Amino acid sequence: MTSAKVTEAPEEGYERGLGSRQVQMIAIGGAIGVGLFMGAGANIAKAGPSIVLMYALAGVVIFFIMRALGELLLYRPVSGSFAEYAREFLGPFFGFVTGWTYWLMWVVTGMAELTAAAIYIHFWFPEIPQWVSALVFLVVLFGVNLISVKIFGEVEFWFSMVKVTAIIGMIVIGLGVLTLGFSDAGDTAAVSNLWSHDGFFPNGIGSSLMTLQGVMFAYLAVELGVTAGESENPEKTLPKAINTLPWRIIVFYVGALLVILSVVKWTEFSAGESPFVHAFGKIGIPLAAGIVNFVVLTAALSSCNSGMYSTGRMLRGLAANNEAPRAFARLNARKTPAVGITVSVALMGIGVILNYVVPEKAFTYVTSVATAAGIWTWMMILVSHIRYRRAVDAGRLRASSFPAPGGAKFSWVALAFLIGVTVMIAADQDARVCLYVAAGWAVALGIGWTVLKKGNPAVADRDQDRFEKVG
Repeated sequence: MTSAKVTEAPEEGYERGLGSRQVQMIAIGGAIGVGLFMGAGANIAKAGPSIVLMYALAGVVIFFIMRALGELLLYRPVSGSFAEYAREFLGPFFGFVTGWTYWLMWVVTGMAELTAAAIYIHFWFPEIPQWVSALVFLVVLFGVNLISVKIFGEVEFWFSMVKVTAIIGMIVIGLGVLTLGFSDAGDTAAVSNLWSHDGFFPNGIGSSLMTLQGVMFAYLAVELGVTAGESENPEKTLPKAINTLPWRIIVFYVGALLVILSVVKWTEFSAGESPFVHAFGKIGIPLAAGIVNFVVLTAALSSCNSGMYSTGRMLRGLAANNEAPRAFARLNARKTPAVGITVSVALMGIGVILNYVVPEKAFTYVTSVATAAGIWTWMMILVSHIRYRRAVDAGRLRASSFPAPGGAKFSWVALAFLIGVTVMIAADQDARVCLYVAAGWAVALGIGWTVLKKGNPAVADRDQDRFEKVG
């Protein structure tokens, strides 16, 4: 790492190519990804209809986390907010770790999206190896991100439009099957499917709780919609974005799953396939399953596209804080952080290798690692919020204009929940691989921090005064 001073702010120099319609649609579409479209299949097989309750429970905790983040953002709106608040309330080392870990989360999430996209291609072309499809999508999206932010924004706009329109259409069609009884599934579709096949908890409450680590993956990156370093009017836009989050969860997650589990009994779903594709294949509407498969494919590519976009900018932000090599701060002629994107995409290529070596477990492995990184980020938000409220109560910091309900109480509840999910990850034979990765990542970050502190002590100590004032 270098001690050279980076004078530009992390957000300076970018092409301001995202229009209002693109930003709004991307924010709405960000609530829908492969955690729902793909991951729900394995979760349904484990938990049965009770998976709806697990998504709702996790959604409540996510809302607590977003309200905590919202209070911090209205106290001090900043770009790179997770790492910035960790620096202020927990110390410089935690800011360094959080910034790099959030970047890792997006890299690994990109691997998960590529894996899901490759699985969806099997629906039409089962003879194509999974790793080949993953590699092709990786190269194409890499090219899109290097060309221009305007092209990225337009591609992402239409990806999000397809996702949002389709999932609302799925809910409407499913309700039509339930109420009017049309289609091949009309004779067996009924709300009673939610409890008539071995009950609401067919495999026991323990099995249902074990799905929470997979469920939490579905909510990764929901925080991107409220981290507004680019928000023109954070006092107005951030509370609105956070307070409408429950409705997005109710419609896109709870509502959609209630409908498909009523239309098709839970015993027909399995891991390795999208429950939405299976449900519409069962309904028997001509070409419906193929259309839905196209929709879930665009959802996977959309999330991967967003991941590539985000990772390059995260690395540029770290470089601007002298916490990453100076090369990551450079923009190319098209005003994109090409070096950061290229390095991130190269690491996403590990996902292609996993799809070659262990195609049947690749999705589970990468989602568990991404979830562990996401849990760390959420924990840092919660602990920062708890320390912020303590400082406010002591009169050391000003109060935010958007206080979280219950003060820090719900942050403690959410923190305990996340610790419980981590314990469940450790108990899952396939998912616990992420803890081994986390141990290696911790060692790497420890070495990186030691090198940084030795090479440039001023960078390591610059936030120490602010941290000590918080108390």
